[in-house]
This record gives sequence, structure tokens and C-alpha cells, in this order.
Amino acid sequence: MDIKKKIKDLMDNVGWSEYRLAKESGLSQSTISHLFRRNNLPTGPVLISICDAFGITLAQFFATDGAPLVLTDEQHELLLLFGTLSGEQKDIIVNTIKYFID
Repeated sequence: MDIKKKIKDLMDNVGWSEYRLAKESGLSQSTISHLFRRNNLPTGPVLISICDAFGITLAQFFATDGAPLVLTDEQHELLLLFGTLSGEQKDIIVNTIKYFID
């Protein structure tokens, strides 16, 4: 999935500029600008703020068939916490989970 394209499509659907997205999401305009002008992907917290601005969940953002996904409170908390980890920490968590399910 092209995350930046998905965000741009959502903006186009509601007629928002980058400035408006920044205002509605509570993010700085430079954060939004860098997202589109540099090869930056949004961090978990930034993507959550963007989803909140559009009134959708992360699950709905990533849904590919148009059907909304529903997360439990526990799953939502896990995703929020996971988004704050460094790349190395994320690798450790993923590998630990894989160890226990294999």
C-alpha cells in the first residue's frame, strides 16, 4: 500500500489542502509538508493523528476491501505502543512473537 497516496486520496475526497490537514490533525505544517515532499513515511503517532482528522481508525485506513476492520482496545493500545518503538525494538518484538507462535 502506498501510504502517502492513500493520505492524498483522503485529502482529495474531502477537498483538503496540506494546510487544512495539518490544522485538522493538530500536526505542524512542516510535518505534513515533509511527508509529501521528502521520502518520509509517517510514524505511527503521526498516522494516527491523520486518521483521527479524517474520522477513521488505523484499521480502516489499511483496509483494502473497503470493509472497516474493528480493533479491540487491547489491539489498538498495542499498535499505539508499537508505533513508538525504534526499528530495532520493533524487530525484537516481531521476532519474539514469531518465536511463540511457531
